[in-house]
Amino acid sequence: MSGQSAPASHQPMTVDRLREAVASGVVDTVLVVFTDIQGRLAGKRIHGRYFVEEVLAHGTEGCNYLLAVDVDMNTVGGYEISSWEKGYGDFVLRPDLSTLRPVTWLPATAMVQCDVLWLDGKPVRQSPRQILMAQADRAADMGFVAYAGTELEFIVFDTTYEQAWDGGYRDLPPANRYNVDYSILGTTRVEPLLRDIRNHMDKAGLVVESAKGECNFGQHEIAFKYADAITTCDQHVVYKTAAKEIAAQHGKALTFMAKYNEREGNSCHIHLSLRGLGGEPVFALEPDGSPSPTGRSAIFESFVAGVLSTMREFSLLYAPNINSYKRFQPGTFAPTAVAWGEDNRTCAVRVVGHGAGLRMENRVPGGDVNPYLAVAGMLAGGLWGIEMELTLEAPLVGNAYVAERARVPTTLREARDLFATSVLARNAFGDDVVDHYVNAADVELAAFEAAVTDWERVRCFERF
Repeated sequence: MSGQSAPASHQPMTVDRLREAVASGVVDTVLVVFTDIQGRLAGKRIHGRYFVEEVLAHGTEGCNYLLAVDVDMNTVGGYEISSWEKGYGDFVLRPDLSTLRPVTWLPATAMVQCDVLWLDGKPVRQSPRQILMAQADRAADMGFVAYAGTELEFIVFDTTYEQAWDGGYRDLPPANRYNVDYSILGTTRVEPLLRDIRNHMDKAGLVVESAKGECNFGQHEIAFKYADAITTCDQHVVYKTAAKEIAAQHGKALTFMAKYNEREGNSCHIHLSLRGLGGEPVFALEPDGSPSPTGRSAIFESFVAGVLSTMREFSLLYAPNINSYKRFQPGTFAPTAVAWGEDNRTCAVRVVGHGAGLRMENRVPGGDVNPYLAVAGMLAGGLWGIEMELTLEAPLVGNAYVAERARVPTTLREARDLFATSVLARNAFGDDVVDHYVNAADVELAAFEAAVTDWERVRCFERF
């Protein structure tokens, strides 16, 4: 997120280009998608001609249970927006034409991402994209535009998804048998897949920066250039889906789950900065537009203080699953202390860059995060910090794992309770949004608490 000016919004496909591609037969399928509460793309494959003649103008519809199910698509109780009692009606998927893109890893396919609306045209406030848009609008009202970058890690296995499923995801062979962090030789072993992902993402309109190995066996990261917060999250979910689809085409499987095994987990570090409506880097400028003598403005300090002050209460937005909390272990580069430091990877918040590139990095989210919810949480906390003119504590120097600081929640239950009782969350997002995601956590907790695990069988089968 460095440089002197914010990047222009990138539109890899215009409506006119799509019409031409459909007319010529280059495109015959349009994926009309939105992001569900688990952070997955859902929607329909629509014939290209029908899309340009009908759906382009008014959108399409989908069952409103799509924002009120568990990860297995089971109908579950407790959601206000959708239930058997309410008949499981429809909502509208309205294409955001700025997100049109070619899907070059699939034959003759394009994609458009949608806003989710009720039949009367009002936004479905519980939709992840709508939650982030509300916070982006709040930032704009305060004179800011948020820019973000997400860094997703994943682990590649030399097996297909079907073989992994049939084997219960046990004993999967990693694509690298040892730590390949920054290793050129190690990444060469997986380069056919990594290169394919990078090049297809480039054609889809994402600005690809680099690929590198990570610490866990078979673990890698592909980095993309930052953009405005909504564009970054749109691209994040496209990339995450595409990476899995392309891996399958290579006969491999990859996972973004936060903690696959006892080694290093998959992180999703989120970089965030604010600019003025004219593009000025307000994190580094005084109110009169002059450079801050310290290099960091009062706006920056209050924003970071706000993110830190709300981190425990908003942890459900950063770590949404049972598995998310397995990642927070000392000495694993995943944070345990709610603290900030200057280029300190042991802290929950790492501050890096200077001038126009000054930004904060939230190291709490894992690869399973829903990016819209996490960035919305960071914005809500940071903007509240600015409004309250919070003072930023001194940076932590040294090892945050052993520091006497508040701790990141260690279980989904703890995070759920903090979010449910948070006055700040209810003021920022609304009771309807908070209750929706508290219920999502309740569904996961109930499912987990009813499950019998391999760990229990190994410990209990013979010896108890």
